[in-house]
Amino acid sequence: MKKKNKKLLGPVITIIILTVIIMIASTLCSIFHIQGEVTKIANQTLETSEVTVRSVFSKEGLKYLLSSPVQTFKNFEPLVLLIITLMAVSIGKSSGLFKAMFSPFRRLKPSVVTFLTIFLGIISSFLGEYGIILVVPISAVIYQYLGRNSMVGILTAFIGVTTGYGAGLVFNFDDYQLGLLTKAAANVNIDKDYVFNAWSNIYIMLASTIILSVLGTIIVENFLKPKVGESIEEEDELVYSKKGLKASLLAFVICIIVFIYSVIPGLPGSGILLDTNEKDYVAQLLGANSPFNDSFAFVFLIIMMICSGIYGYISKNIKNTNDFSVGLSKEFDDLGYMLVLMFFAAIMASIITWTNLGTVVGSWLISFMSNLEFTGIPLILLLFLIIIIMSLLIPDALTKWTIASPIVVPLFMKANITPDFTQFIFKAADSIGKGITPFFVYFLVMLAFLEKYNSKSSHKITVFGTLKIMRPTILILTVVWAIIIIGWFVLGIPLGPGASPTL
Repeated sequence: MKKKNKKLLGPVITIIILTVIIMIASTLCSIFHIQGEVTKIANQTLETSEVTVRSVFSKEGLKYLLSSPVQTFKNFEPLVLLIITLMAVSIGKSSGLFKAMFSPFRRLKPSVVTFLTIFLGIISSFLGEYGIILVVPISAVIYQYLGRNSMVGILTAFIGVTTGYGAGLVFNFDDYQLGLLTKAAANVNIDKDYVFNAWSNIYIMLASTIILSVLGTIIVENFLKPKVGESIEEEDELVYSKKGLKASLLAFVICIIVFIYSVIPGLPGSGILLDTNEKDYVAQLLGANSPFNDSFAFVFLIIMMICSGIYGYISKNIKNTNDFSVGLSKEFDDLGYMLVLMFFAAIMASIITWTNLGTVVGSWLISFMSNLEFTGIPLILLLFLIIIIMSLLIPDALTKWTIASPIVVPLFMKANITPDFTQFIFKAADSIGKGITPFFVYFLVMLAFLEKYNSKSSHKITVFGTLKIMRPTILILTVVWAIIIIGWFVLGIPLGPGASPTL
């Protein structure tokens, strides 16, 4: 008997269906006056206000639905970051620089490549969610030049960045902003003298980075890689130039020195990428108005254009300015599909935000947790689970912590758990949540790259099919994260300089 072909929903249709489900859910909640209570900190006091779910099928909702998409897409930051990154990757690939850099690593064992991919994904969290847009396409190119399946590289990099988002070698873009919320929540009615230190979790972050990289490698090699398939060889006629590689390396070192100088305060002409209106250096570097945050993608593009241009001209892979210009767009081939995905993803994300559905559900979960008289390990695991569930509708860390921190931080302090450790638990759970929700915009970006490098016409890339492939890996890493958190709490090991799990 012939097997019946499964009807698979393409990602665009899936996004549309999910958006419609959100619209219907918002309408039903609005009809039944579903609402939640959100606590915010204002003037050093806690203020609780009611938040209701807004219906998309109301007069106001339909007006928003029909009038907002163009403006939403125009202001969609992930799209801009993606375009800038793709230009950088395109020129690096078309000039032959990437091939010269990465081909020698063919001698590495596959497990070593997997380890390095996960490790680089985790430490890229320093760049915030931009790390996903940077590491995923570069990993695809690296795997291509190593003679391996680029789809494995894409999935491995995505899992590394998302599930390792709470780890890293240094604090990232979000840590400072989350820390401000943590400090405000601790100061409001528990400890007015508490001060958040961005380095307070550095020991547990470093340990988590190593543990996740090592165990993640074993998990990916045994559970993820066999599901995706064998290596795919791709050859091109790009010329290798040792002289060009040396010149590009020298240019790269010079560019990095200039970049570092731009974030050092107090030297002649230095600090142009710092927000000088702030007193604290961390705020100058990572604050909301810091030029460093907004400029990183463009600086990366400039560096890649310089280094790739030098290598291309010396190797003759780039013969003239026209080749250079065209080289900036090579990676955009077959990515019209990605633009379509991003358009509908932007609409879906804006509708979820507008309806307040995620905010209301999140407030219920936090309220539920606060009403349970849990302490110690049960309380820690409960927060870990609730933040993962919240992430299904609210992937953004700052949005979640704005809802949760005014209640969670004081609750944990009363249970003798420090604000620093509470924030780390939150970030670990947020890491897992980012990897399992189709409402995370960067998950859809990853899907588009999978489609670009999918060489098997019989293998269809779908939203839930991809989640199914990643599910065993992410579930095991969820357990790993829980063990790290509980183990650190039980042993009472310092989180970082002057910080511990308990008060």
